[in-house]
Amino acid sequence: MQSRRKSLIEAVTNVGVGYALAICTQIVVFPWFGFEPALADNMTIGAVFLIVSLGRSYLLRRLFERFR
Repeated sequence: MQSRRKSLIEAVTNVGVGYALAICTQIVVFPWFGFEPALADNMTIGAVFLIVSLGRSYLLRRLFERFR
């Protein structure tokens, strides 16, 4: 069984990698749709999704551990 601490570490690592990938993807994809935000704006947009993703990832991990 995975501890809550390890679940949190896994979720943070997963979301951190996802955040970096999201920023790179946004920099490439947003201009295709005529949206060219500054790097700081890209990072803020990514941070909003990071918070949502972190919560989702942690809660799902705990749910799966409970029903394991």
